[in-house]
Amino acid sequence: MDDAYSVQTTALETGEPEPVEQLQALKSGDAFLVADAYGDVKSGADGLFDDDTRILSRLVVTLGGRRPSRLSSGVSQDNVFFTFHGTNRPLPPMGGRAAPAGILHVERRRFLHDRRLFERIRVTNHGGEDVMLPLEVDYDADFVDIFQVRGTPRDKAGTIHPPKLDGRRALFAYDGLDGVRRTGCLSFSEPPHRMTDRRAEFMLTLGKGRVIDLHVECGGGVCDEPSEARFRVHGVKARLAMRAKRRRGASVRGPRSPRFNDWLDQSRADVALLTTDLPTGPYPYAGTPWFSTPFGRDGIITAWQMLWLDPSLAKGVLTYLAARQATERSAFQDAEPGKIMHETRRGEMSALGEVPFGLYYGGVDTTCLFVALAGAYARRTGDLDLIRAIWPNLIAAAGWITGPANMTGDGFVRYARAAETGLSNQGWKDSYDSIFHADGRFPDGPVALVEVQGYAFAAFQALADLSNVLGLADGAGWADRAETMRARVEAEFWREDLGYYAVALDGAGAPCRAIGSNPGHLLFCGLPSTARAHAVTKQLMSARFRSGWGLRTLATGQARYNPMSYHNGSVWPHDTSLCAAGMARYGERQAVALLLSEIYSAAAHFHLRLPELFCGFERETGEPPIAYPVACLPQAWAAGSVFLMLQAALGVSIDAFDGRVDVDDPFLPPGIERLNVWNLEVGDARLDLAFRRLDHHTVVTSQNRVGPVRLRSSR
Repeated sequence: MDDAYSVQTTALETGEPEPVEQLQALKSGDAFLVADAYGDVKSGADGLFDDDTRILSRLVVTLGGRRPSRLSSGVSQDNVFFTFHGTNRPLPPMGGRAAPAGILHVERRRFLHDRRLFERIRVTNHGGEDVMLPLEVDYDADFVDIFQVRGTPRDKAGTIHPPKLDGRRALFAYDGLDGVRRTGCLSFSEPPHRMTDRRAEFMLTLGKGRVIDLHVECGGGVCDEPSEARFRVHGVKARLAMRAKRRRGASVRGPRSPRFNDWLDQSRADVALLTTDLPTGPYPYAGTPWFSTPFGRDGIITAWQMLWLDPSLAKGVLTYLAARQATERSAFQDAEPGKIMHETRRGEMSALGEVPFGLYYGGVDTTCLFVALAGAYARRTGDLDLIRAIWPNLIAAAGWITGPANMTGDGFVRYARAAETGLSNQGWKDSYDSIFHADGRFPDGPVALVEVQGYAFAAFQALADLSNVLGLADGAGWADRAETMRARVEAEFWREDLGYYAVALDGAGAPCRAIGSNPGHLLFCGLPSTARAHAVTKQLMSARFRSGWGLRTLATGQARYNPMSYHNGSVWPHDTSLCAAGMARYGERQAVALLLSEIYSAAAHFHLRLPELFCGFERETGEPPIAYPVACLPQAWAAGSVFLMLQAALGVSIDAFDGRVDVDDPFLPPGIERLNVWNLEVGDARLDLAFRRLDHHTVVTSQNRVGPVRLRSSR
């Protein structure tokens, strides 16, 4: 991200910082909760957020003034419940009697549903005597904007009102500078012994062998009175809603690899957690905590990763983005007619224009990807009704690609921010220092990124394909544009002495000869010649890129290489997945299976949940991958990576127009002997696929076919 809006590592340095991997996230709609391994919210990066505003900035439970000792904690595999198990430290004398450590079991169990936090604090006395237990809950509500939490400074803010207390509730209110009153509440099932603006104190009597529950609810607006019944009913609803999202589309299982199945389940659950059902359909939000909102690029790529299994995500993403396509020019928003949204936000700073992200269009690749995804979705589903509905949007997007985006008249899609408030780099590597010449100099704009030209090529091909299917006359014209783009990229970006593509062209047309992972995306789009694709694959699979945990974003030895950076040498699972899918287009399935195995090994060290990125240090025997301190976890296109890489390794493509599933030279990852794909829908038909290793090859058979669908396999 650009420096002005980047996530600062100091956001975590408050109080007693927990290791990043122990931060726990829950989400419901536009609300999400980030807490530490104890379940506590202590400011820093923690909090209960709704509409990009932190509703609850502190929620800390203590027993006799001390945090309980943690035994274990974590989020359930379906991402619905967080559970903490702990025990008491020695309690202060109450009535002349002190309770020793380790006799009380403390369980905190919580979930989000309907954008509200439901929590049950359960204490069980396993000691031999009755216990008087002082239990305290500290709380606060700072109504800070998500960009302030991320580290963006702010000179002034609105008015926070003192909490209103009514016996068992604290009601919070904040009048923002945007004229909006934001409210929140914290409610207890039992009246506290004492309650102040920042603390509720309870005096609980536990007979030996007895259990006592305290229920807590928190959210925007006014809370209902918590109870066991409400906790149970809303918990069931939350679990059923998540189950419905997880079961959309086809499923993949490796029957003889339980650990691999757990990774598939966790990844599917993470995509489901981040997917919000909007009026336009399901949309995968980018990631928590920093990007829990619709992003254009992230939503499109996640939908593409999941397309072969669950096309409903692509339909929801296309519909949402079409409805927010720019129709006017705005330098502050980096908007131009036809451009597709990069990001949207709902917080106070966005509403006031302190940051441009209320509805921001500063992504040079999103518009091309939007058109390309529409073509892929139509081929996958045969759904021409949606294509007809958004056809004007596709044509408007193409008009931007061939018009305003062609800033220097050389036919390439370029970017240069229109205002100083915008992002300086507008591709997926949008750090201020992520695009540079071989000597480390930053290029003068407008900049043409190599992968974006691939996306434009794919967009033109999609328009040619769709025009032909719809019976329109301009299919040949779009096909000609695609081939012209191919020729231009091959002529201007390919560097014969490097045996590789330049990462970008600067405003004067000079190549930025830094060696990055970006050309792997060209392979994903199918632009390079076969010989050049194999040359790119050879470099990507070399030790310069392969860390042993996936592909680095920048080759070792480059001027700005730093394995701890955001974009200049770290490993991004989604980037590895796109490069791998590109290699598969050119028949490099063994390389894909190897990368999938490496990413799986990384996931195993991250509790089967791939983060947004991690450091690009070389893999050492017996040592885990090194976490990036403020990576989103979970993150949608990281979670979706396994499914795109599996599709690439298995060689699966689907043509709903022809009622056909093609499997080309499938290759199972090392250690996986069998794999099944169930309930794969193709138009109105469906079938199951069974892959198994036979001698040194992988074979596929179809099962349970319903309707007119054919399986065509090269082996």
